[in-house]
Amino acid sequence: MATLNSKIGKKDIEQAPTRNGYGEGLLELGEQEPGAVVLTADLAESTRVDGFAKKYPDRFVECGVAEQNMMGIAAGLALYGKIPFVSSYATFSPGRNWDQLRVSVCYSKANVKIAGCHTGVSVGPDGATHQALEDVAITRVLPNLVVEVPCDALEAKKTVLAAAKYEGPVYFRLGREKTPIITTLESFFAIGKAEIFKQGTDVAIIGSGPVLYNGLLAAMELKKEGISVMVVNNHTIKPIDSKTIISAAKKCGAVVTLEEHQTMGGCGSAVCEVLAQNYPVPVEMVGMPNTFGESGQPEELIEKYGMGVESIKEAIKKVLVRKSKV
Repeated sequence: MATLNSKIGKKDIEQAPTRNGYGEGLLELGEQEPGAVVLTADLAESTRVDGFAKKYPDRFVECGVAEQNMMGIAAGLALYGKIPFVSSYATFSPGRNWDQLRVSVCYSKANVKIAGCHTGVSVGPDGATHQALEDVAITRVLPNLVVEVPCDALEAKKTVLAAAKYEGPVYFRLGREKTPIITTLESFFAIGKAEIFKQGTDVAIIGSGPVLYNGLLAAMELKKEGISVMVVNNHTIKPIDSKTIISAAKKCGAVVTLEEHQTMGGCGSAVCEVLAQNYPVPVEMVGMPNTFGESGQPEELIEKYGMGVESIKEAIKKVLVRKSKV
């Protein structure tokens, strides 16, 4: 099991946006890897690459509001031996520059790393146009591309460092709002390896991203009702850790997927594909229910669209009823 923050469930748990972990990871990487280059499309501060830009100005490229050109430049830098990190909002990158990502990066197997920020409804007041809820779906279908969804700022930092060592294109999604620090510095992290955050025997929550914290809270509350819930951090959507997912399904006999993304095409779909091919069990999917978001406070939107603790508990009880009828 992973080493978790002992303050999970407490009001004084430390919080930070996952985008902060991205910025911190780049600063550390800058010292370790002289070939690391950072590009952005007029969003240096928002994507937390401004620190890298100040410390390493000769390795920073401001592309302006030209996301397609930015991806093309990154592909060229990669093919000449650099390790470029492309930084923008996920609605723009990979949203607007998906063609350049597909052809210039993935088809060419260019060693480009893509950070999609401001994902999910927790972007809040920015509204539907800036709430990336489809980015995992449009990236995981691309050959040669790794897709990562870190659960907290510490894991986001580890993702940056791991991505730099991985030879090939990597996409990872990041959040804007402060979210609880679930893991610790000692928590294990490796691309392609899911982690069991909590053991259980009745049902397994398999999810990704900061919303997984709500899954942990739901599991803690249901323990008081005699329901044993396993929680799995499936941070790598592709290549997915089929072994851990199948093992969880065999142990629990029922699964609830959890993500701050459309339920179609994201983490939940990836998990269902694994189970359908290997070990079918009842599954309930918690995520964005095939709709666009709206402006509002992050916590209000999470609740409205069914990703809060109570909604997760309802999904667990629903899948347990289905499990009892199998």
